[in-house]
Amino acid sequence: MSGRLAIVGLGPGATDLLCPRAASALAAATDLVGYGPYLARVTDRPGQHRHGSDNRVEAERARHALALAAAGRTVALVSAGDAGVFGMAAAVFEVIEQGDPRWRELEVVVHPGVSAVLAAAARLGAPFGNDFCVLSLSDNLKPWPLILDRLTAAACAGFALALYNPLSKARPWQLGEALDRLRRHLPGTVPVAFARAISRPDEQVVVTDLATARAEQADMRTLVVVGTAETRIIRRPGHDPWVYTPRSVGRDRAQ
Repeated sequence: MSGRLAIVGLGPGATDLLCPRAASALAAATDLVGYGPYLARVTDRPGQHRHGSDNRVEAERARHALALAAAGRTVALVSAGDAGVFGMAAAVFEVIEQGDPRWRELEVVVHPGVSAVLAAAARLGAPFGNDFCVLSLSDNLKPWPLILDRLTAAACAGFALALYNPLSKARPWQLGEALDRLRRHLPGTVPVAFARAISRPDEQVVVTDLATARAEQADMRTLVVVGTAETRIIRRPGHDPWVYTPRSVGRDRAQ
């Protein structure tokens, strides 16, 4: 097959955080496929065809991109952040495994992007300076009790947490229940940060603690960062605080 499929991570939003390889793949594409708001972030280029779709049709979107590539097109399938972190890369490979055997002959390349977890961490300071865990609170593809079990295991093991998809209109209660579960296992003084739309014009950052964190402080564009008992906040009068987790465990000072 002569077509190609590039699965492209667009980064967190700011154009200067788009990785060079991803930018090259977007420029070379004859066809752009993706969720409508993500496609809107890609510069219009003469001659390119855009194929937008709704949010919860990942498998259908992947099949469309593969069919275009199989027809000889050069396709870029876009995903926010990094396509391999709760993004379109896994959806594509799942469809390839279950779909037309000829799709396995296609040239498929994944171009990394700056994930929201990395963008938020950089904005806050270094909350993931030690071991950490990335979880999605969405129960669209896995059961809610399993999510709570994983939260419990991560908190008890001393991992800092990055929580994707904290809540939506369809499930406004889940983040509150998740925070309640974490309060069973972590001190109320553990730092919590709500990092919303990082690198975009409407960016918002709120730093608080587990005892006072509220679910209403987040939406689907928010990454929730939960530290460990060792995570520290450096207050700065007139500026946002820095949040960092020491590289060492059980020591009072950095070595």
